[in-house]
Amino acid sequence: MSVSYRQPGVVLTDRHFTVPLDHDDPQGETIELYAREVVASDKADQDLPWLVYLQGGPGFGANRFVGKQAWLGRALKEYRVLLLDQRGTGHSTPANRQTLPLRGGPAEQAAYLALLRADSIVRDCEAIRPAVTGGAPWTVLGQSFGGFCTVTYLSTAPEGLRAALITGGLPALDAHADDVYRAAYPRIERKVMAHYARYPQDVERARRIADHLLTHDVVLPGGYRLTVEAFQSLGILLGGSEGSHRLHHLLEHAFVRTPQGTVLSDAFQEEVQGVLSYASHPLYALVHEAIYGQDGRPTDWSAERVRAEFGQFDAAKALAGDGPLLFTGESVHPWTFDCDPALRPLRETADLLAARTDWQPLYDPARLAANEVPVAAAIYHDDMYVDTAHSLETARTIRGLRTWVTDEFEHDGVRASGPRVLDRLIALTRDEV
Repeated sequence: MSVSYRQPGVVLTDRHFTVPLDHDDPQGETIELYAREVVASDKADQDLPWLVYLQGGPGFGANRFVGKQAWLGRALKEYRVLLLDQRGTGHSTPANRQTLPLRGGPAEQAAYLALLRADSIVRDCEAIRPAVTGGAPWTVLGQSFGGFCTVTYLSTAPEGLRAALITGGLPALDAHADDVYRAAYPRIERKVMAHYARYPQDVERARRIADHLLTHDVVLPGGYRLTVEAFQSLGILLGGSEGSHRLHHLLEHAFVRTPQGTVLSDAFQEEVQGVLSYASHPLYALVHEAIYGQDGRPTDWSAERVRAEFGQFDAAKALAGDGPLLFTGESVHPWTFDCDPALRPLRETADLLAARTDWQPLYDPARLAANEVPVAAAIYHDDMYVDTAHSLETARTIRGLRTWVTDEFEHDGVRASGPRVLDRLIALTRDEV
């Protein structure tokens, strides 16, 4: 049963759907999807076109907005919006250390997780679209990984789309995970050095913390084991609009004097736990590299293997010299599963996914070259999470796609800009700019 309620300026309705776990076996096991319908209060009785939002990730449920936050206010001027929790996230049959044992052992869990990629998400959208729109095509807004899903949508079911809007999410169409990370590490290094140029005092602070972690076994209050490599992964913050400032404020209160000597402060430990823990989004760690699997090659812990090619990220070597400690970015490693108590029970499952060799292609270059759906994409120059060169190459492949390349925003531009990014993308699909 759908339940409607109100927030300032909007009416929300909880929607629930049943879809096949494996769309190739429509009579087999089913899972539940959850989505939140949002419409402006003064348009609640109007017949409006639909916009479905595909969240970034992978592994995050859709944004839980209050009222008309971020881009939502612009969308609600003319759309009903469906905020979809992609399969395995939010309220959509969540997959985590508590629920995955229901599937069986690691092999069964890995087989289940392999069905949570972009191809299945798109087929979910097509399965629920008739119930939502009455069969009419809808507009999709894809942020980051949601943009990857949107390119899969254009490749496999363009008839379901009225228009496609992509922000920070044009993927390489045929790159292996190794190619993605070889492009990523130099980009991450640039972001770190830009942070140190803004906050030069953080060079010594980061070195001091890393040195402490190399000589002490630190377990955070929630059970997370803070190694120096885990500390370096705080660099994931640097891809967001406020990330450099957040990292700076975190580092500035790292230590406190006690009767037993100088230790990492409770405040620092608590904040680090909040940034690094995967308890709320374990799928991000479990299937992150799997989103790049498209051929017979395993991903094989790509980020870890490729990192070894970039010796400047080795903390011990950095501390042995006088150079800065480099943070890392959007990457998942085997040790991530050893450090995080929310992931430890799933380490063998993750290893099986990393070894998998039967991934199917997610994109169809020939169909994209014949695309007829209006498409616009915001490409954030030197985006830390998605390589600009890869995005531009893909943009040239999709017929009729219009790009907006900007360095005004970071990867989270659609959120941080309020209505501006979404407004520009809508205008581009309509040839209004």
